[in-house]
Amino acid sequence: MEERLWDYIDGTCNEQEKSFIEQLIDSNLEWKAKYKELLDVHTLMQTSLELDEPSLRFRQNVMEEIAKYHIAPATRTYINKNVVRGIGAFFILMIIGLFVYSFGQVNWNDGSGSIIPVDFGKFDWSKVFNNAYVNVFLMVNIVLGLVLLDMYLNKKKKSLEEKMQ
Repeated sequence: MEERLWDYIDGTCNEQEKSFIEQLIDSNLEWKAKYKELLDVHTLMQTSLELDEPSLRFRQNVMEEIAKYHIAPATRTYINKNVVRGIGAFFILMIIGLFVYSFGQVNWNDGSGSIIPVDFGKFDWSKVFNNAYVNVFLMVNIVLGLVLLDMYLNKKKKSLEEKMQ
């Protein structure tokens, strides 16, 4: 009903619809009340509604207000380097532990009497890497190692670019 009345008030409906809505307004009290209400809103919007324009210095005022606040410092100032080193040491110790575990799983007494008692070509790696936790740990360490390598190479690249300029 509201949508049809707005179309009638705005004059966007066709002649057949316009005459039908006029008949409804004349005969139906609900349509008549709603029409008067929407017509009052329409005239109010056209006559008394003025948009406020911001002052000429609006942008300058906003920027001055923003300048009063402190900008967050770079992460280097509030991240403790010892915590980062501790996390790195933890992962290095875990990798060393993984190697110790893998070498502990090797059967060093194969009875061949050679100087290198284990032939790594014939070594059964499934004994070492049969655990899902070990595989997940290796994948996480590989990803972290690649991230560390990427950060190192980006730092090198930035330092070379600064030297070139």
